[in-house]
Amino acid sequence: MLAQKMTGIALTLALAAVTAACGLEASPQQSAGTDDAAREAVKKAAEGPAEIVFYTSNGDSEENFNRLYGDALRKKFPQYTIKYILSGAKGQSLDTLLASKTRFDVFMQGPGFFESQAYPASIQYDMSALIKTHQLDLNRLDQASVEYVKQSSEGKAYFLPIQLEGMVLYYNKSLFDKFGVPYPSDGMTWEQMWDKAKQLTRKEGGVQYFGFGTNTSTIQGMNPLSIPLADPKTDTPTINKDERWKRFYDYFYEQPNKIPGYQDAIQATKGFPTLDMFVKDQTVAMFAYQSGLINVWEEQLKALNWDIVALPPLPGQPGVGSMATPKLFGITSMAKDKDAAMIAIQYLLSDEHQKELARKGITPIVTSDEVKKELGKNSLYKDRNWNALVQYKFAPLALRPAYYSQLNAIYQKHFIAASLGQTDLNSALRAAEEEAVKVIAEFKNK
Repeated sequence: MLAQKMTGIALTLALAAVTAACGLEASPQQSAGTDDAAREAVKKAAEGPAEIVFYTSNGDSEENFNRLYGDALRKKFPQYTIKYILSGAKGQSLDTLLASKTRFDVFMQGPGFFESQAYPASIQYDMSALIKTHQLDLNRLDQASVEYVKQSSEGKAYFLPIQLEGMVLYYNKSLFDKFGVPYPSDGMTWEQMWDKAKQLTRKEGGVQYFGFGTNTSTIQGMNPLSIPLADPKTDTPTINKDERWKRFYDYFYEQPNKIPGYQDAIQATKGFPTLDMFVKDQTVAMFAYQSGLINVWEEQLKALNWDIVALPPLPGQPGVGSMATPKLFGITSMAKDKDAAMIAIQYLLSDEHQKELARKGITPIVTSDEVKKELGKNSLYKDRNWNALVQYKFAPLALRPAYYSQLNAIYQKHFIAASLGQTDLNSALRAAEEEAVKVIAEFKNK
């Protein structure tokens, strides 16, 4: 029985390929992780028993944790006790847990948020030796996410990506039918999308319709140009230094403004088309947003005659979509049984479990076509165009500083001011830079 369990745990490729995929240099201490003692520790951890405690500070419910990970781990490893510490308003904050010395073995967060919370608390743990001992093949994973691990961990491996969430283009089929415009399709160009947006932006029966909308904060943080909000080496804002921000502004602010009637409409409301306007009011024909909406707003989407296509690549970037946001799992320095925790993470990265996530409508982190073809099969919306989630490769993931959220809000505010004509773009960029510099200084002086 043990041999069978270990076969499932160690289903990987050669160790040399793993090291190359990590891009990590093996120190003498890390090399020792492959010796007989380390292998014996893996064998003992596989037999169990072991308790593995998971925690995230993002307020995710225990029900959702169990749906995505907990139940699968308990079924696969009955010798393990899988626990989840509830966070958020009714749960425990990270500060509270640390102050009470409450142990959790795996910390789950998104890019930027993991670093800003784990690193200052010194709970991160370099998983490089575990990756090698357990022969985890990182070549199977989305390489933009693997590169992010290497860069953000400064050559180490403080976390691993488990799943992805990219941007797709949702569209309201009823509005396309109402105005006699052909539906969008995977593979259409940026220019073709805007041609449809122009045809669908109109006022009829006293109702203002928009051809295109997006959440400007979300598209900014997941921008297809891979622009970082700050230079990670100098801790300086990029908003007035990286010329790509002007291209970003042109694509997502200026081009909509050029559609007849669009500027008048946003001036009247002092705002832009929103997700609620797309889903609830049904006055927006196309809306660029995260693919995870299909799970998060499963009930709300029932009232909408909708489908999705891949967000068209920007001009000059053929075959490249948005940046994707990976969900990161990192074994903590306080973890009681690090090998058992690694066995659990390794299973979550297996084709077996990645297929289960894909069937629920979650973008898998593995690049296997066999896994991708399972997308959406168990979703309430199994008849939708799930290929849109993986039509293009994801843009390289820009490093997210610990003050990511503050800078993202500042940039968005000043872009909106320029788009509404309250200031010119160059002035907006300078003002955003000045405000961002102050925020970074305040953050570093805490």
